[in-house]
Amino acid sequence: MMQRVDGRAPDQLRPVSFDLNIAPYASGSVLVSMGRTRVICGVMIEEIVPRWMKEQSVSGGWLTAEYSMLPYATETRKARDISRGKLDGRSTEIQRLIGRSLRAVIDLEKLGPRTMWVDCDVLQADGGTRTAAITGASVAVAIACRRLLEEKKVAFSPIRKLVAAVSAGILDGTALVDLNYEEDKAVTVDFNLVATEEGELVEIQGSGEEATFAQTQLEEMLALGRGAIAQLIGAQRNVLTQLSAPPPVVS
Repeated sequence: MMQRVDGRAPDQLRPVSFDLNIAPYASGSVLVSMGRTRVICGVMIEEIVPRWMKEQSVSGGWLTAEYSMLPYATETRKARDISRGKLDGRSTEIQRLIGRSLRAVIDLEKLGPRTMWVDCDVLQADGGTRTAAITGASVAVAIACRRLLEEKKVAFSPIRKLVAAVSAGILDGTALVDLNYEEDKAVTVDFNLVATEEGELVEIQGSGEEATFAQTQLEEMLALGRGAIAQLIGAQRNVLTQLSAPPPVVS
């Protein structure tokens, strides 16, 4: 079996932790750590909906996400997007992915005429920032939905199930899961998987890095990703049981 730089097996996740309610003014907040990658995920709720929903007479609410890397998240300072006057293409792609992933598990009708803002800020980057953001944001959204229910702003919790994400790739012909930065730079295939706690797929992103890959390798990465996401969902549910009310029940 291939030995990785940090000693992990190919199918082994980095250490995962969730530090809950770190932002007092947020409806739900989490500092998620996956190895040395750390992302702050916060949820704020506004009692309004986007103008396009009103114009098109769309009922229910909306969830949207924003993603950024703090300037000191990497060894070389990353300039803030505001200094360039626009969001870079990578950040735009990632925040859209986060939004799609969370809307897949939220009942927007039950949310009601309000907007749920999910902000994901990378505190430290060592590979897998987008997948860590999704995994942490799922917990923050679950906390925010629980708060809506406790405050009797909704009759039923809008969250249907938990969602998580993980990276994978092919390095020296071997499929690996949860890549750190050094591995992410070196892989010939880059792969990201988003799935729910029921194993339903939300999104698959995969591409060769100046290389091709076989269907058998795709299936291997998919299997590794599914197994890792099951572990991540388990960690999410464990941390949510620390709160007074139980985590969402899958019906």
